[in-house]
Amino acid sequence: MTILQIRGIVKQFGAFRALDGVDITVERGKVTLIIGPNGSGKTTLVNVITGVYRPEAGKVIYVKKDGRSVDITGWPPHKVFEEGVVRTFQIPQVFQKLTVLENLLAVARGQRGEGVISALLKNWVREEEENAKRAFQILKAVKLADKWDTPAYLLSAGEMKLLELARALMAGADLIILDEPIAGVPIDQAHEVFKIVREINQQGTSFLVIEHRIDIAFRYVDYVYAMASGRVIAQGLPEEVANNPRVKEVYIGG
Repeated sequence: MTILQIRGIVKQFGAFRALDGVDITVERGKVTLIIGPNGSGKTTLVNVITGVYRPEAGKVIYVKKDGRSVDITGWPPHKVFEEGVVRTFQIPQVFQKLTVLENLLAVARGQRGEGVISALLKNWVREEEENAKRAFQILKAVKLADKWDTPAYLLSAGEMKLLELARALMAGADLIILDEPIAGVPIDQAHEVFKIVREINQQGTSFLVIEHRIDIAFRYVDYVYAMASGRVIAQGLPEEVANNPRVKEVYIGG
């Protein structure tokens, strides 16, 4: 079953065509990888999917768990987020001075806040308890439970990436888009990040991953798209894409 359909996406910046008719399908319950050299259009595509950019042509269709298709093309980022499509960033966008736990609680959905009426009714007490319990479950899943009271700025590079992943889960993501989740991460931590992504994926969360370090990423993904000059030039299983002559030419160097 499909979770995301990208059809004929075109995005231009003046005379420069950053995306030139991109077609990509992300299957529900899978980890899909997009690779490509710098300037190939990967991050521009993520920005189109998540509403940062509006494309000149094409559609982005999100398929909900009940099978209903929603055209989210050109939606503002907050609406895409509310629909369940959540992204992370190459440079983690976390609250640096908040603790790991506080970072998760800050993105919990449906919070009533600390208004006068909710305080009198005391509904917020149960909600905060439930949010805290869920946050600890997520932190355990991403191997950060022992860091719950650590300020985010004290985390290692790999831990910071995992905190962003945890925040996406806390926000109720159905599809998580990871933009270079192991950029700047030491090799041992990089493998740990992808192992955790795989474990979470096996619990039902779908992933679309943008990553340069294909020597690591290829071990953990189900399907790969290769891009160059704003177009998809190859797709298939990791071993098929790795052995594709055109991919070797434009990405690996021949």
